[in-house]
Amino acid sequence: MKHVTFKNNQLTIVGNMYFPQDFNESLTYPAIVVGHPAGGVKEQTAGLYAERLAQLGYVTLAYDASYQGESEGQPRQLEDPHARVEDIRAAVDYFTTLSYIDNDRIGLLGICASGAYVIKAAQTDKRVKAVAGISASDIGQIFRYGWTGDQSLQDTLNTLAQVSSERTAEANGQEMQTIGFVPEADEITEETPQEMKDGHEYYRTPRANHPRANNKIPFISFDRIIEFTAFDLVSELLTQPLLVIAGSEAGTRWLTEQVYDKANEPKEVLYVEGANHFDMYDKEPYVTEAVDKMETFFKQYL
Repeated sequence: MKHVTFKNNQLTIVGNMYFPQDFNESLTYPAIVVGHPAGGVKEQTAGLYAERLAQLGYVTLAYDASYQGESEGQPRQLEDPHARVEDIRAAVDYFTTLSYIDNDRIGLLGICASGAYVIKAAQTDKRVKAVAGISASDIGQIFRYGWTGDQSLQDTLNTLAQVSSERTAEANGQEMQTIGFVPEADEITEETPQEMKDGHEYYRTPRANHPRANNKIPFISFDRIIEFTAFDLVSELLTQPLLVIAGSEAGTRWLTEQVYDKANEPKEVLYVEGANHFDMYDKEPYVTEAVDKMETFFKQYL
């Protein structure tokens, strides 16, 4: 594994690059950019999948998004969907500067929010030859309609009103307010949905906790998230092969079904029996089932 940096406009992005066994810099290899979930960092599920794909013969790059992890940008932990999509294009830019990357065999993989961000990026970046999403979740739709798609419009409008008030307060000197992506231990009750408890277990316990993934997002991120959509132009602009993988029990499965229905051929979908959204991040045998499917998919299209 190699620590690398590249630029997204003026920001320095930090990543970890993984290499196939017996890597030879004088040869050329297919390559895959791997994006992490919202609230995550490269050392978690993105790094796990990047390492597993490198074992299959790909050069892979898991990186921290702009404003997050080791990458530059203020305010810290800002979740800016448009910057996240540009991060992906910048990672592809970086791949093209490396002599050992075959520029005609570049793919994308994203998990959770990045599963949608890579689909969005591929719609306009035709250097990308194949794209895969695991628990792929359009973060804009989740913030507009809720985790399972049943949030009311009025609730969304109320949130936007609160964000507007918060922006005014912070512009006038109030300290920045942050919100957690998943509940903290003292916020979990009997009424907390199981999948949110699973999110807490992944991000806030030794299972996968990382000091740079601190479960804090500026509340002022919410307006730019709510207006974002990743899947609206899929049927028109996504021309590359698509693979989407989701747990059969995932609360966000409706988004996998949505993007699969919109996508053009060739497209593939895998529902991993018994897994939920967060199980797909690191649990076995679910990860291996996903990797086995990606091995066949990327071998065909990269």
